[in-house]
Amino acid sequence: MPSWAGIRPLALAVFRDGPRILVEDAEAWDRRDRFYRPPGGGVEFGELAIDAMRREMCEEFCAEIRDVRLMGTLENVFEYHGRPGHEIVFVFEARFVDASFYEAERIVGREGAGIRIEAIWLDVSQPLDRPLYPNGLLEVLQERTASKAHR
Repeated sequence: MPSWAGIRPLALAVFRDGPRILVEDAEAWDRRDRFYRPPGGGVEFGELAIDAMRREMCEEFCAEIRDVRLMGTLENVFEYHGRPGHEIVFVFEARFVDASFYEAERIVGREGAGIRIEAIWLDVSQPLDRPLYPNGLLEVLQERTASKAHR
């Protein structure tokens, strides 16, 4: 097995609404771990990360998106349920075409295997009650906010 075979490429979407971002609530589908993560998923072989992110939004939430741009790339080395993990995460900022997504308190979708997923709006300007993954994302969001404030 090549050394890179265990590294998983991911494409995640950050949707903002003021100080809030949309995150999947892992507690809804994994009772053992409590964390938040923006919606998205794996990049398939031969697929561009931006296309993977668009596909995931369509598959999981039946959502069309616009104004997509790369915010950055993060590397995440972690342990999940006692097993090591390694991800290269492409983080995109995007907007929903349908404005009603911004008004919903909880957005319910389906993962590829039919697993129910839930996304909520999380105010990242306040202390968080659990981790936000991937590691480093909160700092990227804070840098972006600070940079926009100085323009």
